[in-house]
Amino acid sequence: MRLSRRGLILGGSALLAGCSSAASTSQLHLAGAVAPALPIVPERARSAHVQMANAGTTIDPHGVVRPDLIERARAAMDVHGHKISKRDRMYLVDFQKFSGEDRLYEVDLEGGWVTAYRTSHGRGSDPAHSGFAQQFSNRPDSHMSSIGAYATAGASWGSQQGPNVLLDGLEYSNNLARERAIIIHGADYADPAFLARQGKLGRSYGCFSVSHADLVPLRERMGEGRLLFAMT
Repeated sequence: MRLSRRGLILGGSALLAGCSSAASTSQLHLAGAVAPALPIVPERARSAHVQMANAGTTIDPHGVVRPDLIERARAAMDVHGHKISKRDRMYLVDFQKFSGEDRLYEVDLEGGWVTAYRTSHGRGSDPAHSGFAQQFSNRPDSHMSSIGAYATAGASWGSQQGPNVLLDGLEYSNNLARERAIIIHGADYADPAFLARQGKLGRSYGCFSVSHADLVPLRERMGEGRLLFAMT
């Protein structure tokens, strides 16, 4: 069995061209849920275990995550250490992969396991809807995905997308994430039923859209001050 995914909308006074268009700071509600100390790994994720721990445990012996993605993310965690206050787990997105595949990873840096999810990319990144993101931008109204390091900024709620996780872009390639309303939210076009019909996920306006079911654990566990790193 597998976890699912779904997302919600960001709030903020400057929501322009992202996955949401109207929300205010006063509408944000931070989640108070605390991630369990010993999370239950779903059957689907058991084959995706990664031995990755602070004590020098071998990283990803099964090759689930691209080694260069892990290395770049670890480097970004150090570079942006003043913004990444929590280092118990990190989140990686592999935009080289097809949208119908698992390509969003929660990596537990203490326990060593990985849980894999699916996530959408922006329609501007894939105008032909091939299922592969081919171009990226930080420009408002581009409807493209942005790559680079983000800091999670907590669970929120918006009038259009509902529950979501806010993101702060930390690099020139994504530092307009708040202005563009780039968030993690749930979407029908990221649900398993859509994938079964279309053979690929639908496209967002640049947000990391996930299935509604997967959004639940992600929203609870991402919290504030953790790294999300996306690359091609």
